[in-house]
Amino acid sequence: MLKREMYLSRIRGFYDSDLVKILVGIRRCGKSVILRQIMNEVKARGADEEHVIYVNFELIEYEELQDYKKLNQYIKEKISDSKKYYVFLDEIQKVEKFEDVVNSLRASIPNVSIFMAGSNSKLLSNELSTVLSGRYVLFPIYPLSYQEFVELTGKNAKAQETFWDFVKWGGLPNRTQFADENNIKDYLHSVFDSIILRDVVERLGLKDTILFDLLLQYVVDTTGCEFSAENVIKFLKNEGKSVSTETLYLYLDALCKALMMKKIYRYDIHGKTILKTLNKYYMTDLGIAQIKNNNFEINKTFAIENVVYNELLARRYDVYIGKIRNGEIDFIATRTNEKVYI
Repeated sequence: MLKREMYLSRIRGFYDSDLVKILVGIRRCGKSVILRQIMNEVKARGADEEHVIYVNFELIEYEELQDYKKLNQYIKEKISDSKKYYVFLDEIQKVEKFEDVVNSLRASIPNVSIFMAGSNSKLLSNELSTVLSGRYVLFPIYPLSYQEFVELTGKNAKAQETFWDFVKWGGLPNRTQFADENNIKDYLHSVFDSIILRDVVERLGLKDTILFDLLLQYVVDTTGCEFSAENVIKFLKNEGKSVSTETLYLYLDALCKALMMKKIYRYDIHGKTILKTLNKYYMTDLGIAQIKNNNFEINKTFAIENVVYNELLARRYDVYIGKIRNGEIDFIATRTNEKVYI
């Protein structure tokens, strides 16, 4: 198992904090593994089994605890002394009003440290910010970086075939179990279907999934290009589908909230302002992009751009497209007092 030190090193300082620790990322990017690694480190520091409470809402034995009142009761009944308790809640978004449970536990039990992980926008919602205002710390988790991919697979980092394998099939950890490309495709399709069905179609109540799929294909095919709603509407019309601008942006927002892709804004270097027009979209994982790609060959230029963008995010930069008078800089990345032009 790869120890994801990039993330663990950021979270360790909060192990005993009363702030709620939230790990959020696309499905199957490795959040559950990191959660278990935190549990192991907490136990290695001296916490015994009775003081580590773990609930994974993907397991059927915990299905009853998706009722937030039962979850609250379950955890409180396990806390019987004044020693530190560590509570781990995996795929917490399955619990309605989970933010109320977490806030109640945090407010009423001083000796509890809460960690939770999830895969969609419920963990980024305004409701969560309102209920837990100032009382949580968020840790975005991404698919494997190239360095992590090399460490996990043991492949030669300097070999071109290693790099292009990563570019083509992405960094979801479980895909590294498969050598055959057809098996990789099957796995990635299953991940994609779970994201679309659970985090997008059901939430929005979509009836026309073909339209949604066409939109995603268009975004994948034009990754790294300036986004134009007018061009998308024309494309969909040629495919026999009509859509309003309002619906188009609703779908795009849903894809971003499902953490499948991310919008990047422009930064006017001369005016020193963030612009809300002519932005771009990049995919969270290039493996998911590959299975939705209409072209046989990947566009290497845009794919490398996407890899660089994802790497910058993983290194905790805020990233923008740099706008200058006669063109653009691919990325402006800022972090504390650091500014990098790429």
